[in-house]
Amino acid sequence: MFKSAIETAAKFTRPIHTLSRKYLSKEIIPGAATIFFVNEEGYAITCKHVIDLLVTANNLNQQYHNFKLLRHNLPQDEKYADNLKAIEQQYAYTPESTAQIKNTFIDCVDSMSGYTWILHPKYDLAILKLNDFKQRHYTDYAIFKKDANDIKQGEFMCRLGFPFSEFTNFEYDAIADDIQFTNNGMLGSPIFPIEGMVTRFLVDEERPFGIEMSTPGLKGQSGGPLFNKEGIVCGMQFSTKHLHLGFDIVDKEILIDNNTKKISDYSFMHLGQCIHVEVIKSFLAENNVKYYEEQSKSMYNFILTK
Repeated sequence: MFKSAIETAAKFTRPIHTLSRKYLSKEIIPGAATIFFVNEEGYAITCKHVIDLLVTANNLNQQYHNFKLLRHNLPQDEKYADNLKAIEQQYAYTPESTAQIKNTFIDCVDSMSGYTWILHPKYDLAILKLNDFKQRHYTDYAIFKKDANDIKQGEFMCRLGFPFSEFTNFEYDAIADDIQFTNNGMLGSPIFPIEGMVTRFLVDEERPFGIEMSTPGLKGQSGGPLFNKEGIVCGMQFSTKHLHLGFDIVDKEILIDNNTKKISDYSFMHLGQCIHVEVIKSFLAENNVKYYEEQSKSMYNFILTK
Protein backbone atom coordinates (compact mmCIF):
# COMPACT_ATOMS: atom_id res chain seq x y z
CA MET A 1 0.00 0.00 0.00
CA PHE A 2 2.78 2.46 0.91
CA LYS A 3 5.57 1.06 -1.27
CA SER A 4 5.77 3.97 -3.71
CA ALA A 5 4.98 6.55 -1.00
CA ILE A 6 7.89 5.33 1.15
CA GLU A 7 10.26 5.54 -1.82
CA THR A 8 9.09 9.11 -2.39
CA ALA A 9 9.36 10.21 1.25
CA ALA A 10 12.79 8.60 1.62
CA LYS A 11 14.15 11.08 -0.92
CA PHE A 12 13.61 14.03 1.44
CA THR A 13 13.74 12.38 4.88
CA ARG A 14 17.11 12.29 6.64
CA PRO A 15 18.54 11.32 10.05
CA ILE A 16 20.54 13.22 12.62
CA HIS A 17 22.90 10.78 14.33
CA THR A 18 23.65 11.37 17.99
CA LEU A 19 26.34 10.12 20.36
CA SER A 20 26.27 10.65 24.11
CA ARG A 21 28.19 9.48 27.16
CA LYS A 22 28.10 10.01 30.88
CA TYR A 23 30.89 11.50 32.94
CA LEU A 24 33.67 8.97 33.72
CA SER A 25 32.14 6.43 31.33
CA LYS A 26 33.71 5.14 28.12
CA GLU A 27 30.39 3.71 26.91
CA ILE A 28 28.93 5.57 23.93
CA ILE A 29 25.16 5.59 23.49
CA PRO A 30 24.01 6.07 19.88
CA GLY A 31 20.68 7.68 18.99
CA ALA A 32 18.90 9.41 16.15
CA ALA A 33 16.28 11.98 15.22
CA THR A 34 14.62 12.81 11.91
CA ILE A 35 14.22 15.85 9.67
CA PHE A 36 12.53 16.27 6.30
CA PHE A 37 13.22 18.89 3.65
CA VAL A 38 10.52 21.20 2.31
CA ASN A 39 12.36 22.90 -0.55
CA GLU A 40 15.61 22.95 -2.51
CA GLU A 41 17.11 25.76 -0.38
CA GLY A 42 18.12 23.64 2.62
CA TYR A 43 15.01 24.27 4.70
CA ALA A 44 13.72 21.34 6.71
CA ILE A 45 11.08 20.63 9.32
CA THR A 46 11.66 18.83 12.60
CA CYS A 47 10.54 18.89 16.23
CA LYS A 48 11.33 21.67 18.64
CA HIS A 49 12.73 19.06 21.05
CA VAL A 50 15.18 17.93 18.35
CA ILE A 51 16.50 21.50 18.11
CA ASP A 52 16.69 21.58 21.92
CA LEU A 53 18.93 18.49 21.71
CA LEU A 54 21.26 20.25 19.25
CA VAL A 55 21.49 23.35 21.45
CA THR A 56 22.01 21.26 24.59
CA ALA A 57 24.80 19.36 22.86
CA ASN A 58 26.64 22.56 21.96
CA ASN A 59 26.39 23.85 25.53
CA LEU A 60 27.38 20.53 27.11
CA ASN A 61 30.39 20.09 24.86
CA GLN A 62 31.65 23.60 25.53
CA GLN A 63 31.23 23.05 29.26
CA TYR A 64 33.13 19.77 29.14
CA HIS A 65 35.89 21.40 27.09
CA ASN A 66 36.28 24.07 29.78
CA PHE A 67 36.27 21.41 32.49
CA LYS A 68 39.01 19.42 30.76
CA LEU A 69 41.20 22.53 30.51
CA LEU A 70 40.91 23.10 34.26
CA ARG A 71 41.56 19.42 34.97
CA HIS A 72 44.59 19.39 32.67
CA ASN A 73 46.13 22.35 34.51
CA LEU A 74 45.78 20.81 37.97
CA PRO A 75 49.15 20.16 39.65
CA GLN A 76 49.93 16.45 39.88
CA ASP A 77 50.55 16.52 43.64
CA GLU A 78 48.99 15.18 46.83
CA LYS A 79 46.12 17.68 46.50
CA TYR A 80 45.15 16.54 42.98
CA ALA A 81 42.21 14.37 44.10
CA ASP A 82 40.75 17.14 46.27
CA ASN A 83 41.24 19.75 43.57
CA LEU A 84 39.63 17.48 40.98
CA LYS A 85 36.67 16.90 43.26
CA ALA A 86 36.30 20.65 43.67
CA ILE A 87 36.04 21.33 39.93
CA GLU A 88 33.73 18.32 39.54
CA GLN A 89 31.45 19.96 42.08
CA GLN A 90 31.85 23.30 40.30
CA TYR A 91 30.53 21.74 37.08
CA ALA A 92 28.05 19.48 38.94
CA TYR A 93 29.55 16.33 37.43
CA THR A 94 28.57 12.97 38.88
CA PRO A 95 28.81 9.50 37.29
CA GLU A 96 25.18 9.95 36.15
CA SER A 97 25.78 13.32 34.47
CA THR A 98 25.76 13.47 30.69
CA ALA A 99 29.13 14.95 29.80
CA GLN A 100 29.08 14.95 26.00
CA ILE A 101 26.63 14.82 23.11
CA LYS A 102 27.81 14.84 19.50
CA ASN A 103 25.50 15.21 16.48
CA THR A 104 25.96 14.90 12.75
CA PHE A 105 23.59 15.39 9.80
CA ILE A 106 23.54 12.37 7.50
CA ASP A 107 23.36 12.59 3.69
CA CYS A 108 21.83 16.07 3.69
CA VAL A 109 24.34 18.34 1.94
CA ASP A 110 28.00 18.24 0.90
CA SER A 111 29.16 20.67 3.60
CA MET A 112 27.78 23.66 5.46
CA SER A 113 28.91 26.58 7.57
CA GLY A 114 26.32 25.76 10.22
CA TYR A 115 22.60 25.79 10.76
CA THR A 116 19.95 28.15 12.05
CA TRP A 117 16.45 27.48 13.31
CA ILE A 118 13.09 29.01 14.12
CA LEU A 119 11.03 27.52 16.95
CA HIS A 120 7.25 27.48 16.90
CA PRO A 121 5.99 29.56 19.84
CA LYS A 122 3.44 26.95 20.91
CA TYR A 123 3.85 23.52 19.32
CA ASP A 124 6.68 20.98 19.13
CA LEU A 125 7.69 22.19 15.69
CA ALA A 126 10.74 23.92 14.26
CA ILE A 127 12.18 25.10 10.95
CA LEU A 128 15.82 24.11 10.41
CA LYS A 129 18.02 25.81 7.78
CA LEU A 130 21.33 24.32 6.61
CA ASN A 131 23.59 27.20 5.59
CA ASP A 132 26.10 27.78 2.78
CA PHE A 133 26.12 24.36 1.16
CA LYS A 134 27.10 23.83 -2.49
CA GLN A 135 25.31 20.60 -3.28
CA ARG A 136 22.34 18.94 -1.67
CA HIS A 137 22.27 15.19 -1.15
CA TYR A 138 18.55 14.95 -0.53
CA THR A 139 16.95 14.41 -3.93
CA ASP A 140 13.41 15.68 -3.45
CA TYR A 141 11.28 17.71 -1.02
CA ALA A 142 7.92 17.31 0.64
CA ILE A 143 4.64 17.93 -1.17
CA PHE A 144 2.05 18.99 1.42
CA LYS A 145 -1.65 18.18 1.51
CA LYS A 146 -3.59 21.08 -0.03
CA ASP A 147 -7.01 20.48 1.51
CA ALA A 148 -6.65 19.18 5.05
CA ASN A 149 -10.41 18.61 5.25
CA ASP A 150 -9.79 15.48 3.17
CA ILE A 151 -7.97 13.88 6.13
CA LYS A 152 -10.56 11.70 7.86
CA GLN A 153 -10.80 9.23 10.73
CA GLY A 154 -10.12 5.72 9.51
CA GLU A 155 -7.62 6.75 6.82
CA PHE A 156 -4.39 4.78 6.86
CA MET A 157 -1.17 6.74 6.77
CA CYS A 158 2.53 6.07 7.23
CA ARG A 159 5.40 7.66 9.16
CA LEU A 160 9.08 7.47 8.32
CA GLY A 161 12.17 7.90 10.44
CA PHE A 162 15.21 6.31 12.02
CA PRO A 163 14.19 4.66 15.32
CA PHE A 164 16.83 1.94 15.43
CA SER A 165 20.37 3.25 15.77
CA GLU A 166 22.41 0.55 14.08
CA PHE A 167 25.30 2.78 12.99
CA THR A 168 28.64 1.87 14.60
CA ASN A 169 31.04 4.45 13.16
CA PHE A 170 32.10 5.99 16.46
CA GLU A 171 34.75 5.56 19.13
CA TYR A 172 35.99 6.87 22.45
CA ASP A 173 39.43 8.51 22.32
CA ALA A 174 40.95 7.78 25.73
CA ILE A 175 43.88 10.15 25.21
CA ALA A 176 41.68 13.12 24.33
CA ASP A 177 38.86 11.92 26.62
CA ASP A 178 36.48 12.54 23.77
CA ILE A 179 33.82 10.78 21.68
CA GLN A 180 33.84 11.12 17.93
CA PHE A 181 32.39 9.84 14.68
CA THR A 182 34.72 7.81 12.45
CA ASN A 183 34.77 6.42 8.92
CA ASN A 184 34.94 2.86 10.22
CA GLY A 185 32.01 0.59 10.98
CA MET A 186 28.42 0.86 9.80
CA LEU A 187 27.83 4.43 8.66
CA GLY A 188 24.03 4.41 8.55
CA SER A 189 20.83 2.96 9.91
CA PRO A 190 17.95 1.72 7.77
CA ILE A 191 14.99 4.02 7.35
CA PHE A 192 11.96 2.55 9.10
CA PRO A 193 8.27 3.02 8.21
CA ILE A 194 5.31 2.41 10.50
CA GLU A 195 1.70 2.57 9.35
CA GLY A 196 -1.39 3.46 11.36
CA MET A 197 -4.99 4.61 11.20
CA VAL A 198 -6.09 8.17 11.90
CA THR A 199 -8.00 7.77 15.17
CA ARG A 200 -8.68 11.31 16.40
CA PHE A 201 -7.61 14.90 15.92
CA LEU A 202 -5.81 16.93 18.57
CA VAL A 203 -7.76 20.16 19.00
CA ASP A 204 -6.66 23.42 20.56
CA GLU A 205 -9.21 26.26 20.80
CA GLU A 206 -11.51 24.40 18.38
CA ARG A 207 -8.77 24.22 15.75
CA PRO A 208 -6.98 20.95 14.93
CA PHE A 209 -3.27 21.16 15.63
CA GLY A 210 -2.47 17.47 15.53
CA ILE A 211 -3.38 14.05 14.20
CA GLU A 212 -3.53 11.01 16.46
CA MET A 213 -2.54 7.63 15.03
CA SER A 214 -3.49 4.12 16.14
CA THR A 215 0.16 3.02 16.40
CA PRO A 216 3.09 4.60 18.23
CA GLY A 217 5.62 6.92 16.74
CA LEU A 218 8.92 5.24 17.59
CA LYS A 219 11.86 6.90 19.31
CA GLY A 220 14.07 8.31 16.58
CA GLN A 221 11.10 9.06 14.32
CA SER A 222 10.49 12.45 15.94
CA GLY A 223 10.56 15.04 13.18
CA GLY A 224 9.67 12.53 10.46
CA PRO A 225 6.85 13.01 7.95
CA LEU A 226 3.33 11.59 8.14
CA PHE A 227 2.08 10.87 4.62
CA ASN A 228 -0.74 9.17 2.75
CA LYS A 229 -0.55 6.38 0.18
CA GLU A 230 0.32 8.92 -2.54
CA GLY A 231 3.28 10.21 -0.54
CA ILE A 232 1.59 13.55 0.20
CA VAL A 233 2.72 14.92 3.58
CA CYS A 234 -0.11 15.40 6.07
CA GLY A 235 1.84 16.04 9.27
CA MET A 236 4.97 15.40 11.33
CA GLN A 237 5.51 12.86 14.11
CA PHE A 238 6.30 14.58 17.42
CA SER A 239 5.32 12.33 20.37
CA THR A 240 3.58 9.19 21.58
CA LYS A 241 1.03 9.12 24.37
CA HIS A 242 0.18 6.10 26.49
CA LEU A 243 -3.42 5.35 27.44
CA HIS A 244 -4.02 2.90 30.28
CA LEU A 245 -6.52 0.28 29.08
CA GLY A 246 -7.48 -1.12 32.47
CA PHE A 247 -6.91 -4.75 31.43
CA ASP A 248 -4.51 -5.28 34.33
CA ILE A 249 -3.23 -8.70 35.38
CA VAL A 250 -1.68 -9.02 38.83
CA ASP A 251 0.09 -12.15 40.11
CA LYS A 252 -1.64 -14.43 37.62
CA GLU A 253 -0.24 -17.95 37.52
CA ILE A 254 0.70 -19.19 34.07
CA LEU A 255 2.70 -22.16 32.77
CA ILE A 256 6.08 -21.35 31.20
CA ASP A 257 8.32 -24.27 30.12
CA ASN A 258 6.31 -26.60 32.33
CA ASN A 259 6.88 -24.36 35.35
CA THR A 260 4.20 -22.32 37.10
CA LYS A 261 5.10 -18.64 37.41
CA LYS A 262 3.27 -15.57 38.60
CA ILE A 263 3.19 -12.62 36.23
CA SER A 264 1.80 -9.11 36.29
CA ASP A 265 0.93 -7.02 33.26
CA TYR A 266 -0.41 -3.49 32.98
CA SER A 267 -1.64 -2.82 29.47
CA PHE A 268 -1.40 0.48 27.62
CA MET A 269 -2.28 1.66 24.13
CA HIS A 270 0.53 3.67 22.55
CA LEU A 271 -0.75 6.32 20.15
CA GLY A 272 1.45 8.42 17.89
CA GLN A 273 0.82 12.17 17.73
CA CYS A 274 1.63 14.25 14.68
CA ILE A 275 1.63 17.99 14.09
CA HIS A 276 -1.17 18.83 11.64
CA VAL A 277 -0.22 19.83 8.09
CA GLU A 278 -2.09 23.16 8.40
CA VAL A 279 0.04 24.16 11.38
CA ILE A 280 3.21 23.30 9.44
CA LYS A 281 2.18 25.23 6.33
CA SER A 282 1.11 28.27 8.36
CA PHE A 283 4.42 28.29 10.23
CA LEU A 284 6.40 28.09 6.99
CA ALA A 285 4.33 30.88 5.45
CA GLU A 286 4.72 33.14 8.49
CA ASN A 287 8.49 32.81 8.16
CA ASN A 288 8.64 33.30 4.38
CA VAL A 289 9.84 29.76 3.71
CA LYS A 290 8.89 28.38 0.32
CA TYR A 291 6.98 25.10 0.36
CA TYR A 292 5.16 22.95 -2.16
CA GLU A 293 1.67 21.54 -2.01
CA GLU A 294 -0.44 19.30 -4.21
CA GLN A 295 -2.62 20.88 -6.85
CA SER A 296 -3.96 17.75 -8.47
CA LYS A 297 -3.01 14.11 -8.74
CA SER A 298 -0.73 14.84 -11.68
CA MET A 299 0.56 18.37 -11.11
CA TYR A 300 1.94 20.35 -8.16
CA ASN A 301 2.43 24.01 -7.54
CA PHE A 302 4.44 25.83 -4.92
CA ILE A 303 3.46 28.53 -2.46
CA LEU A 304 6.03 31.27 -2.00
CA THR A 305 5.06 33.72 0.71
CA LYS A 306 6.07 37.34 0.50
